Amino acid sequence: MIGPEHYSLQGKVDYKWRIQEHFNIAREVCDKWADGTGRPALVYEDKTGKVTTYSFDQIKTLSNQLANTLTKAGLRRGDRIGIFLSQGVETLISHVAAYKIGAVTVPLFYLFGPDAISYRLNNSAAKLLITDAAGMGKVSAVRDELAALQQILYVEDPGVAVPDSAQGFWGSLRQEFPEFTTVDTLADDPAIIIYTSGTTGKAKGALHSHRILLGHLPGVEVSHDGFPQAGDLFWTPADWAWIGGLFDVLMPSLYHGIPVLAKRLEKFEPEAVFDLLERHQVRNVFFPPTALKMLRIVEKPNERWHYHLRSVASGGESLGSDLIAWGQQVFGVTINEFYGQTECNLVVSSSATLYPPKPGSMGRAVPGHDVQIVDEQGNVLPAGATGNIAVRRPDPVMFLGYWQNPEATKEKFAGDFLVTGDLGTMDADGYITYLGRNDDVITSAGYRIGPAPIEECLMRHPAVKLAAVIGVKDEVRTEIVKAFIVLRDGFSPSQSLFKEIQGFVRDRLAAHEYPRDIAFVDALPTTPTGKIMRRALKQQEESGAGAIAQ
Repeated sequence: MIGPEHYSLQGKVDYKWRIQEHFNIAREVCDKWADGTGRPALVYEDKTGKVTTYSFDQIKTLSNQLANTLTKAGLRRGDRIGIFLSQGVETLISHVAAYKIGAVTVPLFYLFGPDAISYRLNNSAAKLLITDAAGMGKVSAVRDELAALQQILYVEDPGVAVPDSAQGFWGSLRQEFPEFTTVDTLADDPAIIIYTSGTTGKAKGALHSHRILLGHLPGVEVSHDGFPQAGDLFWTPADWAWIGGLFDVLMPSLYHGIPVLAKRLEKFEPEAVFDLLERHQVRNVFFPPTALKMLRIVEKPNERWHYHLRSVASGGESLGSDLIAWGQQVFGVTINEFYGQTECNLVVSSSATLYPPKPGSMGRAVPGHDVQIVDEQGNVLPAGATGNIAVRRPDPVMFLGYWQNPEATKEKFAGDFLVTGDLGTMDADGYITYLGRNDDVITSAGYRIGPAPIEECLMRHPAVKLAAVIGVKDEVRTEIVKAFIVLRDGFSPSQSLFKEIQGFVRDRLAAHEYPRDIAFVDALPTTPTGKIMRRALKQQEESGAGAIAQ
C-alpha cells in the first residue's frame, strides 16, 4: 500500500515496479479469490431494482463454462471477442472468460450506433460477439458488413426467443463443464483493444496487454485515498466499455477482492444516483466531471439521503475549486482528480490524504509513472514552462500500440516519451496543471489561452449550467474566445445576461480571457464518456452552422 510514509518532504516516492513475467488478468481478478468462502464480487441491480450478489466462486464457475463455450466455438489465443453489453454480470463473465483462453476483448459502448459498431468489429476483425437484445438490433443492421464475425452469443431475455443468427449465452454456458485451466499468458501478451473516443480523428484501437491492470493499481490507490480498505464497495456510472469504468474501477477492485456494484443508469438522473449511493451504502465512486456537474444541481442532497462515501475521484476534465468545495460539503470528502488517456491511463492524481491539493492542479505523477512536460522533440522543459504532458516509456500502463496502425503509434511518441496531446505545466513541487488539448489552445492577441480555466470561471456564474470554450478566427486578434453556454432552469438568453457573463469572467479571470462572443445553446456535444467535444463546436463554427450569439 502507498501511504504517506512513502513520500519524502519533496513529494518524491520510492516505488519500483515488480512485473512478473507471467500474468493473466482473469486469474488475478477472479480465480485467486474463489476459495469456497462465497466472498462477494459483484452486486448487480437490474432495471427492475432486483439485486443479485455474485461471489468470486460463482464468477469462476460461470467464466469457466463460458471459456469452454468459446473454445468449442473455435476461439484461440489472440482472437478478438467483441463485448457489446452494459454494466452487468454477463459483461464481467465475458471479460474473464476471454482472458482465460488468451483471447483479446473488444469492449463496445452500449450507446454506439450501427456504424460505430461496424467500424470497430471490422477493424479488430472480431470473430465472436457477445450482446443482448438492444445490441442485437443494432448489429443486425450491419451484419452483412462483418466479414470476420463468425458467431454471436445472445444474452437471453425472459420470454424472448434467441434470434436464428445467434446462440443463447446462458443456454450455451449451462451445457459446459465448470472446470477450465487458464492459459499461461505473459504480462506483455495482448488482452484488450479499447478504441479511443475519436475526438482527434477516426477512432484508433489502443492495444493493451495483461500488465495494464498492474499499471493501474497505484493510481487507484492514490486517487481513492488508500484503496482498498475494509468495507469498501465501488461503483461508477461510467460504462465498462471505457478504460475509466473497466480499469479505474471494475478490474482493480476485483484484483483486491473488493466487490463492485453494477448498475446501468438508463438515464443519468441525479436524484436516482443519490438514492443508489444510500441504498447500497457505496463507499467509493468514480464520477466523470459531467456527472458531478449534474449532481450539483440537486439541493442539499446530504440532508435528504444518508450515504457514507469514503472516496470520490474524477478524471477527464478540470474540476475547478468551486466543484471541489461543493464535493467537500456534499460528500464529506475531497474529490481527487486524476488524469490519463486510453493509451496510458491514470498516471497523474491528487490525493487529499497524501499531499495538500493545489487550486487548479490535477495533482502529481502517480508513483511508478514518470510524467514530465516536454517540447515537440521530447525534451523535458523546466518548471513552470508550458508544453506537452508526456509519460516516459517503458511503463506497465502504457499501450502496446495502435491496432494495425504503426504510423499512428510512431507519431504518438517523441524521444523517450509518449506524448498525450494535452498541454500543461508542472511547478517546482511536481504539481501538474492541465491547460487543454494541444489543438484546443486559443491564440489571441499574442496570448496562448487554455479553455479549461475560462470554463471553470463560467461555471461559477449562477445562470450557467454547462459551458465550453473554443477559439474562433478573428482578423485582428488571430482568434477570439467564444463560449457556448447551457443555462440553468429559470434563466433565458438576453443581451443583458450576455454582458453580465462577459463582465463576470473579465473581473474574475483576466481581461484578455473573457469570451468576446457567447452562444446560448440547449446542449453541448459530448463523447460517450461525457467529455465536451470542443472539436465538434469548432467544426460547427467553421461550417457556419453554429448557434447564433445573443
